[in-house]
Amino acid sequence: MISRRDMLRVLVAGGAASLMGSRPLPGQTRGQILTRRIPSSKEELPLVGLGSWITFNVGDDPVARAECAEVMRAFFANGGRLIDSSPMYGSSQSVIGDGVAKLAPSRLFSADKVWTGESEGRAQISETRRRWRVRNLDLVQVHNLVDWKEHLPMLLDMKAAKQIRYVGITTSEGRRHREIEQIMRSQPLDFVQVTYNVLDREVESRILPLARERGIGVIINRPFRQGSLIRDVARHPLPAFAREIDASNWAQLLLKFIVSHSAVTCAIPATSSVAHVRENMGASYGRLPDEQMRRRLIAYVEGL
Repeated sequence: MISRRDMLRVLVAGGAASLMGSRPLPGQTRGQILTRRIPSSKEELPLVGLGSWITFNVGDDPVARAECAEVMRAFFANGGRLIDSSPMYGSSQSVIGDGVAKLAPSRLFSADKVWTGESEGRAQISETRRRWRVRNLDLVQVHNLVDWKEHLPMLLDMKAAKQIRYVGITTSEGRRHREIEQIMRSQPLDFVQVTYNVLDREVESRILPLARERGIGVIINRPFRQGSLIRDVARHPLPAFAREIDASNWAQLLLKFIVSHSAVTCAIPATSSVAHVRENMGASYGRLPDEQMRRRLIAYVEGL
């Protein structure tokens, strides 16, 4: 049997993959895309973005790079804006740059990171901008708080000089939350990026309320636990109540749980599949769960 990757290679080679990005979302009533305001500026962002960790680290393989460009095409075609990457993600930045050059998206929101030492920070950001093929980056985040005391003043200076538009910090897998809180309280951040999903809910107790209080946008990484959460729940039937919030698959149901929290600005699932990015973007449309439905979904998933 032909694999999904082999099938995508055939589609890209035949030019059919570009058509996949423009078809209506399967099982979705097409309406206005759901957005949330960035607290510090009131700019609107769609609730679902696109991550690139692992999935876009495809090296120099031209077919794999073309597949990633088709993922980006489908993402933009279905209303997406924010793409997140990092210098730590191998070839992901230059793969994104290939897609940007090919697609020339009009509403890209570029989110990247800095993680090297202070003396190399500006050079790293300049190289990131070159790889993305953009004039300026929208958001630069301190990756996993590496040298944040040195990097944040630099990023704030760059923001004041209009070289970047937003400044943030990141962590993942529930690490260093106490330090994240301290930085959120003491620094003029635009964004914080943390892990949150239906099973990993530690940020609900302090990080998300503090972000709301301080007017800080929240980007959510690892919404599917690097795919393991999707694989686990996919062995079970989609609950009947999913249709009450216009979710036609598990990806949409799990993402709608995340983005229904009022403090969350955007979730960034990563994928190298056109079909999957189209499924993910479906969470940006239709109804979102209320608090009762959120509790119902938690109980259902924890009971699987």
